[in-house]
Amino acid sequence: MPAAYSLGFVGDVMLGRGVDRQQVRRPPAAVWGDVHERLRGFDGLFGNLECCLSTRGTAWTRTRRAFHFRANPDWAVPALRAAAFDWLCLANNHVLDYEVVALRDTLDALSGADIPHAGAGETAAAAWAPSLVRVGDLEVAVVACTDNTPEYAADADSPGVAWTGMGLDEAADRAPVRGAIERARREDPDLLVASLHWGPNMVAEPDEGYVEFGHWLCEAGVDLVHGHSAHNFQGVEVHGDSLVLHDTGDLVDDYAVDRTLRNDRGFVFEVRLDAGGGLRELRLHPIRIHDYAAHEATGSAAAWCRERMRERSRLFGTAEALERAGEGLVLEV
Repeated sequence: MPAAYSLGFVGDVMLGRGVDRQQVRRPPAAVWGDVHERLRGFDGLFGNLECCLSTRGTAWTRTRRAFHFRANPDWAVPALRAAAFDWLCLANNHVLDYEVVALRDTLDALSGADIPHAGAGETAAAAWAPSLVRVGDLEVAVVACTDNTPEYAADADSPGVAWTGMGLDEAADRAPVRGAIERARREDPDLLVASLHWGPNMVAEPDEGYVEFGHWLCEAGVDLVHGHSAHNFQGVEVHGDSLVLHDTGDLVDDYAVDRTLRNDRGFVFEVRLDAGGGLRELRLHPIRIHDYAAHEATGSAAAWCRERMRERSRLFGTAEALERAGEGLVLEV
């Protein structure tokens, strides 16, 4: 049976700082480079917005923050719409970089552009609320949370993100996630996604605790785990009937490049589904970040991506199942 739906998953979309300055001089869609048509070609596109969308606010100084990311919504919102994002994660360590006013501007900008989102809100209840995204006749439910930057956590009366420790205290850390999953499952979606900004930066493999947390999510009813935060891709795994993308890396940013990890190289992750939302295959399309924009990776850069993905997936028993498909890879689920 051929796939009925094609969903795209990308990691961090960091539109601030150098990217923001560059975009003043070029059209909004330029940030997607020659990956633009691929992004637009999916039936649904999901990513993590690694910045706030605002020109207001002051940099967060209540606790030490090394980096502060924000993008001007005048170009960033048209760019997100040009790429046809269907959903964005806001549960991360940058959405409050310019305090509550910029978080509110971000929520308003996305809502005004009809781009669904989850993971941040005016209260903890709002931040933990699942999203429902319609993709053709398919209903996708998405829950979002992070274990980064606990000072950004929302509470009963204050805006912020859906934060949890993801394993440091198993009972306490899993309770809010379980609640969000149960609320999402009551909607009887065709596909249930957990989008997680988890773990440390610049590591090629997740710690055992994150692997166990991902497995627990699958056993709790999540069909697809969409991981991000490390700024480079990690391995992919099939756990039971579920798919775990441990880290989807970055789609665009302005970061210094580690010559070993090559955080300027990665993938667009394409998940193909049958008409009922069942997982059929994962396709990995190599990309590279250059000139503050996303580009298709070919030749030696694509070969590097394929080799590293196989190495990083060996931990999960999927290395041998990743087959060459053009410049990329394919995994039957």
